[in-house]
Amino acid sequence: MRSLRGQLLVAGPELDDPNFRRTVLLVGEHGEDGAMGVVLNRRTSVTVADAVPPLAELVGGEAHVYVGGPVQPRSVVVLADYLDPEAADALVLETVGFLPSHIEDAADVGAVRTVRVFAGYAGWSPGQLEGELEEGAWLVLPAQVSDVFCDEPERLWARVLRREGGALAVLSLLPDDPRVN
Repeated sequence: MRSLRGQLLVAGPELDDPNFRRTVLLVGEHGEDGAMGVVLNRRTSVTVADAVPPLAELVGGEAHVYVGGPVQPRSVVVLADYLDPEAADALVLETVGFLPSHIEDAADVGAVRTVRVFAGYAGWSPGQLEGELEEGAWLVLPAQVSDVFCDEPERLWARVLRREGGALAVLSLLPDDPRVN
C-alpha cells in the first residue's frame, strides 16, 4: 500500500455526503490501520479566541476554527507551518506538521509561520479509504503548503482542480448543483 500522507483528497463530483461535498482534505496519516486527515476548506464563524482561548496567542487576531471533519468534532487538531520542521509532533508536508496534543505554553510549540485550528477530523478504518478511491469518490492530488493555509478556503476546491489543468480544470467549473445548469 502506498501511503497518501501529505497528499490532498479532493471530493469528486459524485461524492454527495454533506460532510465531504466539494471538500479538500489533507491526509495526515495513512497506513494499514486506516487513514486520517483534515478538511481544509470549511471555515466556521467561530473564532479560535472564543473556542480555544489558549491557542489564540498562536493564531493571532480573529482567526477562525475550521471543521476538520465529522470524527470527534469537539476535539482540537492543529496544523502549523514550522520554521524548524523537527519541532512538529508529526510532519505531514514539507514544513507542515501537527502540534503536540498537549502543550503547556504557546512558547513550547517553537517558531511557526502560521497555525490553523480544526474541530474534529476525517477518519477511515483499514481499507475504507482505498474502497472510496476505487469508487471514484476522491481524486488524489499533490498538496502545497499554501493549500493548508489558504486565505480563501471557499475557493480551494476549484483552485486545486484548475491548477491540475485538462479535464480537472473543466471539472472546477461545475456548478454547485448541476441540475440547475
